[in-house]
Formats: sequence, C-alpha cells, structure tokens
Amino acid sequence: MPLSIDAYAARFHEEPGYLDFASVGPIGDAAREETEAFQSLLAGGRFGSLAPIFEQHARVRAAVSAVTGFRTDQISFQPNTSQGLMHALFGITGGVALSPAEFPSLTFATVRAQQALGVVAPQWLETDHGRVTPGNIRDQLDSSTVAVAVSLVDFRTGHLVDLEGIRQVIGDRLLIVDAIQGFGVVDAPYELADVVAAGGQKWVRAGWGTGFLALSDRALEHLTPVWSGFTGTEHDGLPLDEVLPPAGDARAYSLSNGDPIAMARFAGALEELADVGVAAVNARLAERVSDVIDVADEFALPVVSPRAENQRAGIVVIEPESDQLTVLAAALHNHGVSVTVRGGTVRLSPHVSTEAESLTLLRSALLSFATASAR
Repeated sequence: MPLSIDAYAARFHEEPGYLDFASVGPIGDAAREETEAFQSLLAGGRFGSLAPIFEQHARVRAAVSAVTGFRTDQISFQPNTSQGLMHALFGITGGVALSPAEFPSLTFATVRAQQALGVVAPQWLETDHGRVTPGNIRDQLDSSTVAVAVSLVDFRTGHLVDLEGIRQVIGDRLLIVDAIQGFGVVDAPYELADVVAAGGQKWVRAGWGTGFLALSDRALEHLTPVWSGFTGTEHDGLPLDEVLPPAGDARAYSLSNGDPIAMARFAGALEELADVGVAAVNARLAERVSDVIDVADEFALPVVSPRAENQRAGIVVIEPESDQLTVLAAALHNHGVSVTVRGGTVRLSPHVSTEAESLTLLRSALLSFATASAR
C-alpha cells in the first residue's frame, strides 16, 4: 500500500518556523535511519558485515531512476549538483545559451569550461525579469548554439520553467537542467531533458553529499567525459597497470568511489518519496505555498514570485520597500522564522511538513513588522 502524504509528512520533525527548504531541508527519519544503520556497520567492521555498504551505488541509481525515469545506466551518483554540472559543461563543444542570473553552479561551470578548454562558448540570454521562458530563448538562439541550460526552478524568482515549451523551441539542441530547486517536489517531464543534475540536500531532505547526474542517450553520444577517473571505465574491478578508456554510459562521469553512506541516505529518502509519489508531494506543497502567500497578503507585502500553481514550486519571494527590508528581516529573526534574505528580497520556502505553528510564527513576525513600520 502506498505511503499517504500525511504519513510521509509525519516522518519529518523540523522546528516550527522553518521556512527555508530552498536553502537546505532538515533530514527526516529515512535519512537518519540509513545513516545510523550504516555507520553502525562501518564502526563494527565485523567479518562480512560491510558487504551491504558496497551495494549502495546500484541502489541509489535505481532510486534516482524510479523518480526521474532515466535508466540506471544513464545515471551517475554525484556528491552535489555543481559537480554534475561541471561534468556536463566541460564535456560540451559549442555555444551554450543560459541566463547570467542562473545559480552560480551553471554559470561557473560554463565559464570555467570555456577558460580551461576553449571549446565552450557561453551565450548569455536576456530574460523576462529574471525568468527564462520559451519565447526569450527562441529569439536569442543561433546556428552556433548546441545546448540550452536552465534551472527547473529559479532560486531567486521561484519561477518554474516550462520544459515542454523550451524543448519545442530549441529543437534537437541539448537541454541541460539544473533541477535542484524542484527535484522532489515538482513532477517534471525529465524525459524532455538531455542532462539533469540535482542534489538531495534541499527538497529530498537527504542531507549534503548527495546528488546525481542523468544523461540521455543523445547526451552520452555528444558529451566528452573530461573528468573520468578510475571508477569510470567498463572494468568491473580496479583497473591496474593500464589507463582504460571511459565507459560508454554514465559510469564514465565518475572520479572515484563515492560515499556509500551518503548514497544510502539519498536512496532511502528517494525510495520513500517514490512510495508517496512526487505528484502527492507537489499537491500538498501547493497548499502550503498558498498559505504562505495568504499570510503575506494579509500584511500587504508584495509577493513577486509566481502565484499561479503551474508557474511555481516551493518558493515565495517577498520584496518590501528597500528601507523596510532590515526591519522585516529582524522581525522574522526575532520570532524564530528561518528564511533567506538576499538581494533586497525575502525568500520563504515551506515543505509538506510545514504545520500551522510555523504559519502562526510567520504571522506574528509580520504583525511585529507592520507595527514597527507604522511608527
């Protein structure tokens, strides 16, 4: 029997007032149980007991496959989103269209690849107030563009990108998706992408050191595995006395043996997520985001992130008057409400486990802010 959304939410125990899942998601029971179990095995070192530790690589790729739809041979475990994107961008030859306002993982990977190898050419997109849309991409592509790189959800605006629309306008160019701000809460059509990279420390709530790189067959054909270590070959064991060529599948995008306990944490969290279903998580999160927007509206605070459910994920962005930002941030801090304050905005991001007490704390903080601002 599938896990209910209420049972899933009950597996997390963050403190009331935590509204910063777009930064990091406090881990739940699944991740904690996996960590404790495998740390106990590692601490004991009993004869034969370590075998399950070395089975986690296959397990985590199967867990990512169940959530994304990519085959296991198209998936490589990564310690974070940034390293996965570095693998992808260093492997491209040609122009890559992307917004300069993307999270630095994308922009740095592209520019570093250009600086180091000279075969990648960043093509900086003009956006619609920070939002990347099919229309503004279409008008800026040229014959030298071989790939388009986007975030599934923009970390600053909260905008959920239209992957279907982008795929239609870019044709057979590679579509690279930094999925970190939507992975686990957006039921996205990942099959439209050629490269998907994400981590588990935010919405999947698996902690740091967890992530993956998924590559379509077309991406595997066109990308060069520049960073391919001794674990990235077709050889089943340790390749000794010769340097073998990279594997023909996603195994090539590996440097060394990954952290098996991080793999177990990630796999456990993903298995539980697959059990409840990303669609169910998305529906419950939509309610929580609407609740946060309603509280902001009560105090007439300008919400500059999308309000329509089909254009948003888990991020709500408030942009107060510039002279009120410090007062607002202080009120939230004093009431124990965890948020991200950056670039003149306040970013609030709930999750399915966000309960009424967190909204009460938010409302109290905004009441204090309103009172202070009226003086």
